Amino acid sequence: MTSPAGDSDNGGSAEPRPLVCARCGIPAPGPAPITWTCSVENGGRRYFCDRCSRDHLRSIEGRLDSSWW
Repeated sequence: MTSPAGDSDNGGSAEPRPLVCARCGIPAPGPAPITWTCSVENGGRRYFCDRCSRDHLRSIEGRLDSSWW
């Protein structure tokens, strides 16, 4: 079985990194909130908070890389 792109399979030895918004840097209040958006760009996952997701909804729906917006 293989891991999805962007995931690491260390056998569970590494602690999970805290989730932060890739746009504004705000930390998530616990595990990934359902209001946050996950985007796969250049083979890596990027998470965006609900505010950044709302502000850039059209660009996200147009599948534009976050570096563009």
